[in-house]
Amino acid sequence: MLSPKRNCLSSKKGHRSISVTYVGTEELAHLEMVGTIVYQLTRNLTQEEIQKQGFDAYFIDHTTGVYPAAASGAPFSAACIAVTGDTLADINEDLAAEQKARVTYDNILRFADDPDVRDPIEFLREREIVHYQRFGEGLRIATDRLDSKNFYAFNPSFD
Repeated sequence: MLSPKRNCLSSKKGHRSISVTYVGTEELAHLEMVGTIVYQLTRNLTQEEIQKQGFDAYFIDHTTGVYPAAASGAPFSAACIAVTGDTLADINEDLAAEQKARVTYDNILRFADDPDVRDPIEFLREREIVHYQRFGEGLRIATDRLDSKNFYAFNPSFD
C-alpha cells in the first residue's frame, strides 16, 4: 500500500502524479467560483424578483450571501466528505465525486444561456474531467502496488 506520509500518488516512472492536496485546493476554488457567479446573479434582485423566482426562503436566511447548499437546500457540511482511510475505497469515492460534480455542471449548462455563466461552468466541468482522470491513474497505481495474490483488493495485514 501507499506510504501514509505521502500526499500524492506517482507512477513508477515518476512522470505523472496526482496531489490530493492540490485537487482539494482546486475544489475549494471551484466552490468560490460558483459562489461568485451566484452572488453576481442575485446581488441586484428586487423584492418582486426574489419572490417570483422562489428565492425568498433563501433570501430570508442569507440575503444574497453565498451559503453553499445543494439545489434541494441541503447545506454543505463535512459529512459530504467521505473518508475511510482505505486507499482504494477513498479513491473510488473521489472518482464518484468528480463524476457527480461533472453531472451537476452538465445540468447547470442545460439551464444557462448567459456566456458569463456558461464559460466558467464549462471550464469547471473540464477540470472535473481532468481530476477524474488523475484519480483513475491513482487508482491504477494503488492497485498495481497490491500483492498480486490479493484478488479482493484489500490489505490482509489489517484483517
